[in-house]
Amino acid sequence: MAREVQSVFPDVNLSGMLIVPTCQQADYDLVRTGEKIDTEKDRLLERFMEWSQCVCGKLQAQGCWCDYIDPCSGLPMIQQGTNNVYPEVEGLSILLGFKTQNAGCCKIVLHPRWGSAVYPATLFAKAPLQLLLEAIKEAEAELQGTGLSQP
Repeated sequence: MAREVQSVFPDVNLSGMLIVPTCQQADYDLVRTGEKIDTEKDRLLERFMEWSQCVCGKLQAQGCWCDYIDPCSGLPMIQQGTNNVYPEVEGLSILLGFKTQNAGCCKIVLHPRWGSAVYPATLFAKAPLQLLLEAIKEAEAELQGTGLSQP
């Protein structure tokens, strides 16, 4: 994944980079379409954005670099200026061994327990692991019940 991550963050030294793939369990199979599915995707997107902003804010306050990917576009939210997309499905497949499947013209990730009722999104940090874990714990406490899990 180093080549893909470097293309998304071309000005960042990848040494010590931590990748935090997250998965939220959706109430519906997200391969389907319709208003209900769109509303669910919006809800999960808002949750991830709020959580990521909180975690990144805590890390940045400690002088650490942090960014997260907009799951809709695949582009970084903080460090902008690149049009290179982070491949969420490929990331979960390579980093965590999740299976994938073709759904029409695109590839989807299959969570081991939730199948395609999953909303994946990724955060990146250059921080000591303990500091990252503390930021995640604090963000979870502040946001209580975000539904995010690190698989």
